[in-house]
Amino acid sequence: MNSVKVIISNDQKDVKIPTGIRMLIRRCCHAVLELENFEGPAEVSVRFVNNEQIRELNSQYRNIDKETDVLSFPLGENGEYDVNMDTGAKMLGDIVISMEKAFEQAELYNHPLQREIGFLTVHSMLHLLGYDHEDGGLEAVHMREKEETVLTQIGWKRNNSYYMGDE
Repeated sequence: MNSVKVIISNDQKDVKIPTGIRMLIRRCCHAVLELENFEGPAEVSVRFVNNEQIRELNSQYRNIDKETDVLSFPLGENGEYDVNMDTGAKMLGDIVISMEKAFEQAELYNHPLQREIGFLTVHSMLHLLGYDHEDGGLEAVHMREKEETVLTQIGWKRNNSYYMGDE
C-alpha cells in the first residue's frame, strides 16, 4: 500500500482533543488500508464534532433524529473511487466523530478515550471501504473481527465486552 493522507479538523469545543490523537487516527487509517491490501495512495477526511452537530448530520443524511458516535460518508462504490487529480490519491470519503459521544462511550466501556476514537476510526474506515453491519449476521461479525484485528495490531487489544447497538 502507498501513502494515506488524512485531513483532520476539529469543529467542536466540548471535549479537549488528547495529545497524540491525530497520530492515532493516521495509524488506524493506514492499518485498515494495509489489512485490506489497498492499492495506491488514498485520502480520507476526519472531522470532530459535538453531539448536536452529529445529530443534525444524522437527521439530514439518514433521517434519524438523534446523536450517534460516528458517521461515514463514502465517496466510492464497489472499489471505484474518485481520484484527486493533483495527487492521484483515491478519495475514500469522510469520517465524522462526535467527541462528546466518544467520551461518553469510553467511560461506559471503561477504556481510554484514545481507544474509543481508534475504534470509531477503524469502524468508519471499514464503512468507507464498503463493509456494512446494519443487517447483522455474518457481515457484522466479519466487520467486528476486522476491527479487533486492526486495533490489536496498533496496540489496543479489547479487554472488556462491548455492545453492538444502534448506530
